[in-house]
Amino acid sequence: MKKRLVSRILATAMAGVMAFSLPVMAEEATEDTAAEETTEANPELADKKVGVCIYQFADNFMTLFRTELENYLVEKGFSKDNIVIQDGANDQATQSNQIDAFIADGVDVLIINPVNSSSAATITDKVVDAGIPLVYINREPDASEEQRWADNDWDVTYVGCDARQSGTMQGELIADLGLDKIDMNGNGKVDYIMIEGDPENVDAQYRTEFSVKALEDAGLEVNCLDDQIGNWDQATAQQLVANSLSQNGDDIEVVFCNNDAMALGALQAIQAAGRTVNEDIYLVGVDALSEALEDVMAGTMTGTVFNDHFSQSHSAADAAINYLTGAGNEHYIGCDYVKVTGDNAQEILDMVK
Repeated sequence: MKKRLVSRILATAMAGVMAFSLPVMAEEATEDTAAEETTEANPELADKKVGVCIYQFADNFMTLFRTELENYLVEKGFSKDNIVIQDGANDQATQSNQIDAFIADGVDVLIINPVNSSSAATITDKVVDAGIPLVYINREPDASEEQRWADNDWDVTYVGCDARQSGTMQGELIADLGLDKIDMNGNGKVDYIMIEGDPENVDAQYRTEFSVKALEDAGLEVNCLDDQIGNWDQATAQQLVANSLSQNGDDIEVVFCNNDAMALGALQAIQAAGRTVNEDIYLVGVDALSEALEDVMAGTMTGTVFNDHFSQSHSAADAAINYLTGAGNEHYIGCDYVKVTGDNAQEILDMVK
């Protein structure tokens, strides 16, 4: 049922997704969904070992991702006992040791959500040298690293959404309100603060850049009152937004957060300061966590962007299977985000719960 709902939501959203979206990605998503509906579990996968490295179990979105990933791998025929998922605890040295242990254990495929995307080249080299196929997820290595995979014809791919799209959608959520609503201090500008995730993470970089670019592309003049690093953390974001509200007061019209966890922290600070979202301030995030969706429905968040952990985790598992069965993969496997407002928040919530 969830798969069919995903298909309906994506089909509806993609019909109105900006020109930025890639048609090929949409076609691949449709084909992948159809394959998911008809493919049976493969008994030949039951004895294959899968090593999964997650940058941090405490991350709300990655909790959804890894849970769905494990369930889908089992559905596809892997034995649950042969799927080992490790918590990198947001420490690259810890994760590197976990990767070394997986290699020593002779896993058949590795799925890695790197702590630091900048460590991808080192990770790739050791995994490729061990002759193990590698699927990166969620945190995209840079273009030069991905080019190495293609140049050397390595069994390495990245599965994830293009963070530029999520940032663009955040900006559009605000731009669609119109300057008359946004410009509460009457200076003709969109006065905003930005709460960023990990500064090394390309998703944080792109969401920060493209959310503002979308406002400018809509013909709006912008004014950044504050830009702080929240490292994806709710409590950190709460304190940062509280400080910024204290310093900038009513001049803050919009709060951009690179993810929903930080948006939830921002909301706590906004409410504690006596401000009211969608009345005298606007707030957007990314991920479509259940709590955020409930806030969108209640009007206490302006909007969010659905980071489709179903599509991404299934595509990651399918990529791993393709390597194990000799089918191979492209070196980049994309998916689309979905803009979430009060109009579709309930539909998304029904799916993710």
